Amino acid sequence: MREPGFWHSPSSWKSHLLRPLGALYGAIAANRLQHNGLDAGIPVLCVGNYHVGGAGKTPTVLALAKLLRDLGETPVVLSRGYGGRLRGPVRVDPARHAASDVGDEPLMMAVQLPVVVARQRADGVPLARSQGATVILMDDGFQSPAVAKDASLIVIDGNRGLGNGQVFPAGPLRAPLKPQLARTDALVIVGNGAAAEAVAVEIAAQGKPVLRAHLQPDAAQVASLRGGRVLAFAGIGDPARFFATLEASGIEVAQRRAFADHHPFTQAEIEGLVAEAARDALTLVTTEKDLARLRRAGGVPDWAQQITAFTVTLEFDDAALLRWFVTARLFKARERKLSGGD
Repeated sequence: MREPGFWHSPSSWKSHLLRPLGALYGAIAANRLQHNGLDAGIPVLCVGNYHVGGAGKTPTVLALAKLLRDLGETPVVLSRGYGGRLRGPVRVDPARHAASDVGDEPLMMAVQLPVVVARQRADGVPLARSQGATVILMDDGFQSPAVAKDASLIVIDGNRGLGNGQVFPAGPLRAPLKPQLARTDALVIVGNGAAAEAVAVEIAAQGKPVLRAHLQPDAAQVASLRGGRVLAFAGIGDPARFFATLEASGIEVAQRRAFADHHPFTQAEIEGLVAEAARDALTLVTTEKDLARLRRAGGVPDWAQQITAFTVTLEFDDAALLRWFVTARLFKARERKLSGGD
């Protein structure tokens, strides 16, 4: 789906009419937040957000996975596999799975580390442990009580913030903000915008870390694209952020095409984009997540070979603070599990 424009308008009459439904949805969601889930037996770190749509969860998961590996851990990602047909539990295999099987984000991440997809997250815990996991990284699931979390890191885009601050469907929030803030262990603000500052103040007042980060494009790829013109397309939560990242890197975006998040591209759509780019002498560029949806089992089809996937990684401004937070949470989780405490 595309986010409706009124989600970012505080005075919208549409949002006002939907607030009773938002109050009902929010009450149910807030109640679910209070439930205790399955103890995985190993530390569980959850990367989530307060609202529907994209904010940078997947780059955050990958950055945490790298940190955990540097610490000598074996992280395994646990995902519901949004957009995939398989209920799981199943370990994602890029050689035999497509995005239609397991979802685009799990397929993209599985190139770098083990990923388990399970529609019921608790069902995926035993499989994750069987893959040698010493830590489970939950991609999304902050509002779900299915699996107990030892730390929840919430990601917010610094430019978009939380929209009108209303609960779905009146706004983008998945639950009322106050109970979500109470269960947040660390806040990750992506980008330099000021839209998340009010939340940052709330989290800091609770004595919890506020981690600031930015997306860092691959230098060699940026160098190869500079000096030319590109046709950029994306079907992610915030296509505008992708286009802005390209332009901030000094890449001329001559044409842009925005699609809904997780858009299932047809062969005709892609061939049309390829033809348009060739006609206007443009390089066709998309995100890694979008390219994952173009994959077939085992690779990318011939008609998509002319597309460049723009690679970015998430870099934290204070990497030492992130390392301290993760190390402390792992120690606390293991101490609690060994003692049999709550």
